[in-house]
Amino acid sequence: MGEIEQRPTPGSRLGAPENSGISTLEHGQKPPPTPSGKLMSIKIQMLDDTQEAFEVPQRAPGKVLLDAVCNHLNLVEGDYFGLEFPDHKKITVWLDLLKPIVKQIRRPKHVVVKFVVKFFPPDHTQLQEELTRYLFALQVKQDLAQGRLACNDNSAALLISHIVQSEIGDFDEASDREHLAKNKYIPQQDALEDKIVEFHHNHIGQTPAESDFQLLEIARKLEMYGVRLHPAKDREGTKINLAVANTGILVFQGFTKINAFNWAKVRKLSFKRKRFLIKLRPDVNSSYQDTLEFLMASRDFCKSFWKICVEHHAFFRLFEEPKPKPKPVLFSRGSSFRFSGRTQKQVLDYVKEGGHKKVQFERKHSKIHSIRSLATQPSEPNSEVPKQAQQSGSLTLGEGSEPPGGQSCPQGGDLATASAEDAERQRGPGPSRSPAGSTKGDGASAAAAEEDEELVKDRPQQSRPRPPQPSTGSLTGSPHLSELSINSQGGTAPTNAILSPNLSPDTKQASPLVSPLLNDQSGPRAEDEDDGRRKRFPTDKAYFIAKEVSTTERTYLKDLEVITSWFQSTVSKEDSMPESLKSLIFPNFEPLHKFHTNFLKEIEQRLALWEGRSNAHIRGDYQRIGDVMLKNIQGMKQLAAHLWKHSEALEALETGIRGSRRLESLCRDFELQKVCYLPLNTFLLRPLHRLMHYKQVLERLCKHYPPSHSDFRDCRAALAEITEMVAQLHGTMIKMENFQKLHELKKDLIGVDNLVIPGREFIRLGSLSKLSGKGLQQRMFFLFNDVLLYTSRGLTASNQFKVHGQLPLYGMTMEESEEEWGVPHCLTLRGQRQSIVVAASSRPEMDKWVEDIQMAIDLAEKSSGPAPEFLASSPPDNKSPEEAAGDQESEDDLSASRTSLERQAPHRGNTMVHVCWHRNTSVSMVDFSVAVENQLSGNLLRKFKNSNGWQKLWVVFTNFCLFFYKSHQDNHPLASLPLLGYSLTIPSESEDIHKDYVFKLHFKSHVYYFRAESEYTFERWMEVIRSATSSASRAHAPSHKESHVY
Repeated sequence: MGEIEQRPTPGSRLGAPENSGISTLEHGQKPPPTPSGKLMSIKIQMLDDTQEAFEVPQRAPGKVLLDAVCNHLNLVEGDYFGLEFPDHKKITVWLDLLKPIVKQIRRPKHVVVKFVVKFFPPDHTQLQEELTRYLFALQVKQDLAQGRLACNDNSAALLISHIVQSEIGDFDEASDREHLAKNKYIPQQDALEDKIVEFHHNHIGQTPAESDFQLLEIARKLEMYGVRLHPAKDREGTKINLAVANTGILVFQGFTKINAFNWAKVRKLSFKRKRFLIKLRPDVNSSYQDTLEFLMASRDFCKSFWKICVEHHAFFRLFEEPKPKPKPVLFSRGSSFRFSGRTQKQVLDYVKEGGHKKVQFERKHSKIHSIRSLATQPSEPNSEVPKQAQQSGSLTLGEGSEPPGGQSCPQGGDLATASAEDAERQRGPGPSRSPAGSTKGDGASAAAAEEDEELVKDRPQQSRPRPPQPSTGSLTGSPHLSELSINSQGGTAPTNAILSPNLSPDTKQASPLVSPLLNDQSGPRAEDEDDGRRKRFPTDKAYFIAKEVSTTERTYLKDLEVITSWFQSTVSKEDSMPESLKSLIFPNFEPLHKFHTNFLKEIEQRLALWEGRSNAHIRGDYQRIGDVMLKNIQGMKQLAAHLWKHSEALEALETGIRGSRRLESLCRDFELQKVCYLPLNTFLLRPLHRLMHYKQVLERLCKHYPPSHSDFRDCRAALAEITEMVAQLHGTMIKMENFQKLHELKKDLIGVDNLVIPGREFIRLGSLSKLSGKGLQQRMFFLFNDVLLYTSRGLTASNQFKVHGQLPLYGMTMEESEEEWGVPHCLTLRGQRQSIVVAASSRPEMDKWVEDIQMAIDLAEKSSGPAPEFLASSPPDNKSPEEAAGDQESEDDLSASRTSLERQAPHRGNTMVHVCWHRNTSVSMVDFSVAVENQLSGNLLRKFKNSNGWQKLWVVFTNFCLFFYKSHQDNHPLASLPLLGYSLTIPSESEDIHKDYVFKLHFKSHVYYFRAESEYTFERWMEVIRSATSSASRAHAPSHKESHVY
């Protein structure tokens, strides 16, 4: 079989290694067999204006040539691109991927085939790779220069300013004017030079990747973006232009769009000689005729445009490539042309699955290195990084990492995540830093969010001022969730440097899930050495239950210190909090902290005796824990008055924040500190949650002990005492959990004025696909007991979700509609004024939504009537399902809309809402309640998929996350792993993990192994993690959590 032969070229202009997979194939597939025979040389003009020659067999189909180009560029998302050339009649046509090349290009020596963008997606954030966005930016640059992207002067100057920023870096007026004199980006550039320079001054600190993103953000809002005009005439002979886009067929007069026919409205497209025909679906409200007719210059022009329409419809509307029609036996009727290649959905799924390898590329016109080709600085002298690993990479920077160390660069396109202080020294003021640390927002926050990667926990400290930088969609800067970054290369990771297997070096947001997890000073220990150092613990299950009390008490004390020490210290430095609020919060937490400090000492003393660190264990007097628990729980009852005040303190704090911008700013800044690893208001509820943990522990002890055991009586008495306290505070706890969750969701939403009102209950949030004129589009849904909101992720600095509409549940009906719409796991929700069609990612996910929505509808029907309107800026659009399907639902206003956002909110790129968005899943209030009850702390040994040693870490499970510390004495976590969507299993024999008590966490390409110290702790970790990785069904919800009324 013949292979593609490519002439040697300087080829690293847009790509380096040539071992990348073929872009238009599903993961695991092989390229189609290439016909052998005589080779023909074809010149391809790239988007950077360079030319490359490719040799392919004459009988090879067009797909072979396109794959060769994509392979040469290491382009994963090559399906958005195509090859165009002038045919023998000088009509520019697309290369047909199924036909032999020789039948399409008659004289290859005299033809230059252009590699250009063919399909422009509705939202450039769907482009996952930086290389893809760079090529799209080059296409925009070409269209500007050729006059195809018509726009006003301001837009043109702004576009060019971003191009200049990506090519020469930060503003310098002399350099700018010199560069503009040498490069003409638009015909009338001289008149715009001052505006371009002025706009460029605003882009200081912006990387080339960020500039590409901003360029596409501006360009996509222009009417002519991605439009290729095809001259035609209507029935009256008026000259018009036809074009096709992701939404449907457009009609232009000059450069002004005068009509659009959405795909949902089009029933059939056909051509007959020079006539192009559009048959519309019947619509009683429309004045259009059933069939529209346009006259084009010739049959060839007409057929060429029809083909492009067929391909656009298939690429953007179908789930998979259409199957070929069977060949007729005698006569063929009509064209046999069909779309060939992956659809957009298949491309998105493939890239999200991580079935590709990140590679380097270089920007031809840019003096600044790409994030995927940025060379790292020399490492510290004692760095253990292999030299060959330092060829390329980018630093995801953050501050506050204590021990100094080297940095590492992974192979295969991974990135090193180094400690902040070292990185700050290495980075300097230059513009070639990774954009992952950016915090300013001007529309770039949604950059290519890769749903299955790691969330960044690396936040800038408030004490070190930094210049404003454009938002990149990074999850840097949020206090709540981050995910473990891992060394997938095997061997020892250097101190303070971690290799991430799936960090998107090409995305500006540095992929949602990567953070610097610092290793022990000595690095991971070898397994034999670790086994030798292992303590010999007692084997009694009661000992490990008692030890769980100790480990979780350590975490509880740290959580109390967040309020009594860190927050109080912050408040005392500024006069932002009223004295009445201070006296309500801190005096009611300090006695608890003092009491539990002594409680922890008693537990640890008892464990020391139990472990045999004195001779007391010989008599067996101290191999029990019930007496210590009983004594201290009785002491807690004396503190009940303080516990009753915590709900009042939470309400007062939220009221104070709502009424004072200074207090709001203070709390917002405090949440950005690393010690505040959860939402601030969550810490105010910790004492109530802790009572439930004591109850669970005592229940396990009573179940373990026989009635004759000496410790059974004390444990049973302590259980009775704590059960009484929990029962007294039960109503308050339910009310406050719902209150806290509503306030937390309010921070994630734009366009809501009065989300928190008495009687409203949160039920479920999660990602669903909404059917619109553009096909299925990902939306975030929020279900309450009176209304269902649907939102999209905003392009704001805070990464909030913009509300598009609301569906009151009063009078709503729901029905499955897979057959009607041809979409798997599909539902139609019919409200009194609006209907929408949504699809879940899987059948179990759909069942959860059906169950909760039906329950919410029943609750709404039992209420007094419809819920009040509470959308600030997005009134519901009163449409029928067909109109809703044709709705453009544009997100162009996301970056500009601030109707309900009076002031800029903090960056919220890694809250639970964003984890659900990236993992395409959902979580209910029942799940949150179960998570509150299933909290755990302790030491675990961690191992990566391809590493040899195990590393000891202090791990805290809470809020659906594993938080990682070097030791229990640390004040803040180094990284965390959100568990929603992960699978929990036991390693198989083929994985070569020959250790006891090991469990495995894996999500797509991410695999982590954790090792517990005993059978009991192993089972406990499995139990609590399973509660987070598999959402609870409402039918299995604890009875005391059925209502969350505020």
